[in-house]
Amino acid sequence: MKKILFLSMLSIGLSGVFAQINAPKASPACKLEQRVGLTDISISYSRPAVNGRTIFGDLIPFDAYWRLGANENTKFTTSDALFFGKDTLPAGTYALFAMPGKTSWKLAFYTEFGNWGMPPVWEQTKVALELVAPVSARVDLTENLTIGLDQLENSGAELFITWDHVSVKFPFTMNTKDKVLASIQKTMNGPSANDYHTAAKFYLDEKINNKQALEWVEKAIVLRAEAYWMLRTKSLIQAELGLYTEAIKTAEQCIKLAEADGDTSYVNQSKNSITAWKKQK
Repeated sequence: MKKILFLSMLSIGLSGVFAQINAPKASPACKLEQRVGLTDISISYSRPAVNGRTIFGDLIPFDAYWRLGANENTKFTTSDALFFGKDTLPAGTYALFAMPGKTSWKLAFYTEFGNWGMPPVWEQTKVALELVAPVSARVDLTENLTIGLDQLENSGAELFITWDHVSVKFPFTMNTKDKVLASIQKTMNGPSANDYHTAAKFYLDEKINNKQALEWVEKAIVLRAEAYWMLRTKSLIQAELGLYTEAIKTAEQCIKLAEADGDTSYVNQSKNSITAWKKQK
């Protein structure tokens, strides 16, 4: 009995010795998830701090690849191909490695992303894409490494890296238009009012074919006469076609329905447009 009791107490004591302490990491983990157009992009990385140190050319040497971040490798995932100028990054998950320089940076998308830090042997055949971009000096200090997406548009965005007093940007595009057009063509076999309106709004925003956009939005309004937001779209398309008199009449219809629904935003937008369009007549 004494032996059993001793072993039990020993077990409890050892479990306390090997218990892990939960404390904040010096380089906190971060995960960014962003939809750009119809493409889902995620970036998982750890964010080291400047902490009063000289970063580039000292802590991070110039002209040598560095695991962009700290701890586990930075992972970049995209659901569709991205186009960096003439270069294509296929859909998939990659480890990001950077080679800082005094005037420019290289950025490598590496197909093996399970490492912790730099690969034991750098294999150029595993580099899916290598990019070069100029360095921009910043007056303001960015204390923690920041990787993100900015300048979001339907068909592109900008991948940026900022740390210390340095910033680097890599703009890219996608084939969003082709995907939407294919979806429109497929849906037009039996479209709803919302389908017609979505197609019309996309054609208007992308400046594709406003005559076709007008035809679609008119069909949408026939199906949903109370949808003042569709009337707003119709008035904008008419104005783009130079039909300012018609655009004003449509905007007035939009205002009437929006006021009845208590939507002051659409009321004010339409009133401002009418004022501008009257000057164009």
